[in-house]
Amino acid sequence: MKSHFAMFAAYNRWCNERLYEAAGKLADADYRAPRGAFFGSLHGTLNHLLVADRIWLNRFTGEGPSGYRLDEILFEDLESLGSARREEDERIIATVEALSDADLVDTITYRNLAGAEFTQPLATALAHCFNHQTHHRGQAHTLLTIAGGNPAAPSFDLILFQRATGIGLS
Repeated sequence: MKSHFAMFAAYNRWCNERLYEAAGKLADADYRAPRGAFFGSLHGTLNHLLVADRIWLNRFTGEGPSGYRLDEILFEDLESLGSARREEDERIIATVEALSDADLVDTITYRNLAGAEFTQPLATALAHCFNHQTHHRGQAHTLLTIAGGNPAAPSFDLILFQRATGIGLS
């Protein structure tokens, strides 16, 4: 089970590298344009992804920043946001690497942003975290496509990652 999550942690980093490279090629006005996505713009969506990952990693580890709003803009410029994204991706990889299979079947208890308490297996919460990233990266992909056409949006297909890295093929 751990190898499955390690693959998704590496895949997450790979996707984010491709996403931020593509976002960096847009004009700033296109990057910030409100386009009706959950968090408005590509800038808002990328900030939300970082916020959510920080929230979940705090729940998983008890470490790192906390106390965010889901629509919080952590960084106003793409360069700073990208740097923080790379750091968070490495933190996700290290967190997964430190887990044992026993940790994954153990439960965690946390409070959501409204204060309600939940207890669930770490594995299912971690699966949610990776699924959440995929969901909003899909929105980011749409925003890139709207701003720059199909060539502006790189593929995030898991199979491409697996073929490029060999991870998950054996």
